[in-house]
Amino acid sequence: MTTTTATNESVVIKTLAPNHFCLDQNLNPRVVHTIAKSLPWYGPKFSPHKVPNFYDVSGITENPEAFKLVVDTFAERYERMKEKPTKIAGFDARGFLFGPTIAMRLGIPFVMIRKAGKLPGVLVSSGEYVTEYSTDETVMRFGAIDASDRVVLIDDLIATGGTALAGFELCHQLGATVHEFAAMIELPFLDGVKKIHEYKDGLFKDVPCFTVVDCLTIGEDMGRDPIGEDVPRVVKAEE
Repeated sequence: MTTTTATNESVVIKTLAPNHFCLDQNLNPRVVHTIAKSLPWYGPKFSPHKVPNFYDVSGITENPEAFKLVVDTFAERYERMKEKPTKIAGFDARGFLFGPTIAMRLGIPFVMIRKAGKLPGVLVSSGEYVTEYSTDETVMRFGAIDASDRVVLIDDLIATGGTALAGFELCHQLGATVHEFAAMIELPFLDGVKKIHEYKDGLFKDVPCFTVVDCLTIGEDMGRDPIGEDVPRVVKAEE
């Protein structure tokens, strides 16, 4: 049985499983609907990766009301915690859209988790990991976090959990505590949160994971593939 907890007058958090939380998709209609209906998705032909649904976060960044709701949802969650995070770490690249604004609201540093080959200086590597569409490696600047830190890891979406676990490993290697993993979108059928909690015999099972909307709430009606077989993927500017 799931339980709900009201964190303020307008936001209700639902417990999906131990240490797995989301905005209640039914009891937060304004917040959830505004965000979900600002997230178009595209099929493989019109996406940068061969996945069934590629969610376009530009629908959020181009809608100031929705963007503010996303930032407010995360920032207010951490502002209300008795033990607060000391740093926000965002994943390359869409975690960079939300993480800095949330960190600025909280008055704490934002740390970049970048793909290999994009950061200067002395780095710590996650090692290679597998996502739903590629094999990657992420890095963090050595010294960006340390054993005194409570880090919120943030990304736009959690699917299989591979990218998230790379961030968990980086924090673990540097002695920091992952305060929470946070994502705007969850794809529940891929069990990403479950995989995080089961990783290495439950190494991170006590770390909360929090999401805002899921793919079912976004819905099939947000598909935006152009109609017609002859529609090109890219149109040159001069055309």
